[in-house]
Amino acid sequence: MTFRRLAIAGALLVAGAGLGAGGFAVASSALPDAQGPGNTAQLNSCSYSAIQPFLYSPGHLTIATDAPAYPPWFEGNKPSNGRGYESAVAYAVAKQLGFKAANVNWVVETFNASYAPGPKHFDFDINEISVTKTRAKAVTFSSGYYTDDEALVALKGTAIVKDHTPAALKGYVYGEEIGTTALQYINSTIQPTHVPETFTTLNDVKSALQDHRIAAFVTDTPTSQYIAETEIPHAVVVGQFPASGQHYGLLFQKGDKLVKCVDKAIDHLKKAGVLHKLVKKYLGVYTSIPVIKP
Repeated sequence: MTFRRLAIAGALLVAGAGLGAGGFAVASSALPDAQGPGNTAQLNSCSYSAIQPFLYSPGHLTIATDAPAYPPWFEGNKPSNGRGYESAVAYAVAKQLGFKAANVNWVVETFNASYAPGPKHFDFDINEISVTKTRAKAVTFSSGYYTDDEALVALKGTAIVKDHTPAALKGYVYGEEIGTTALQYINSTIQPTHVPETFTTLNDVKSALQDHRIAAFVTDTPTSQYIAETEIPHAVVVGQFPASGQHYGLLFQKGDKLVKCVDKAIDHLKKAGVLHKLVKKYLGVYTSIPVIKP
């Protein structure tokens, strides 16, 4: 994508748009020539009008996620309905930035493509993306909106369900979506004797488990519980691993100036207890899983 340039009259019209509910204090900001995430001008305010030249599509907040969009992060495979933890968080952030729900646009971005270097066709991506030093070399992350705990999924009656001591865990064959922190966790912490099988999508991983090509896979705790309860017959969450200290962040194009305003929005949502309420509403039922040692 080349960064779009808008006519001065159009830019001035956008800059004069009203501040939506929940936005930050208004302050003036000079309109730069370049528009969108690659804007090199200074962003001196987080008011609705000031952030317009830094948006992918001025007047709208463009948010990306993968397809399909899984529960409990999204509901009904429809990110725009505001239901599910990540959909609700996205709209809460949008409100803090001054956007009405009708002015939030959703686009599809695959998980692996999201943290690849280069221009982005969105303002931020929300897709259970753990913040890592390696990914942060190519993209910019917001502050965390959810602590990422990992859990182990297997089929009932298989050996790993009964025997999952740290020593026993090393002897099983695992499968993971390529490029995930779950794969990194298996390799660095469990350190299995067999090289994990890697797949392009989580659906491929689930199929491998059902076909007994792998003994288990690892994913975040809420997703693992949902998969075991509703998507894979006879699956079970063996347990979750001790907190790794990782967290999910909203993903931006490298150096995107908008991230500082989104960080302010997330900080407000934390202090106001909004994120806690959303976790309790959408994720609380999934987090009471016994802890096992890797």
